[in-house]
Amino acid sequence: MFRSSSFHTIDAKGRVIIPSRFKNILKADKVYGVMVSNKDDCLYAYTFSEWEKVETKILSAKTSAMGEFRRFFLGNSCECMCDKQDRILIPKSLREYASLEKDIVLVGNLDRFEIWDRDQWDKINKRMEQKLKKEEVREEIASLGL
Repeated sequence: MFRSSSFHTIDAKGRVIIPSRFKNILKADKVYGVMVSNKDDCLYAYTFSEWEKVETKILSAKTSAMGEFRRFFLGNSCECMCDKQDRILIPKSLREYASLEKDIVLVGNLDRFEIWDRDQWDKINKRMEQKLKKEEVREEIASLGL
């Protein structure tokens, strides 16, 4: 499971260093790399095993809206293999989608990790801090025992 956040920079060629706690998860999978796609103004990165589950779920959805999502999400996906320095190369089209230029954040989200532009990530966190002050949000979180 992917947990926690790591602050990094993306180099001019679009390479990102994988943090060691994520690297260990990736190395335990059948292929050392990730499947990356775009969603929610960031990039989602899955192990290849987890990606197979995602594809199965997407294939089972039959609505026209899901057909469009399928085209968007799968059509923009890319295999990103880890190199000897434990980096992945993110294609330019995906970097542009998520506005990845220099400062980035890798955010663990259990079944995947997300790659965010640092400024965008900071805005998302500020927005969430405000939501956490709302009573209905606090009650929903409390219902989980947290």
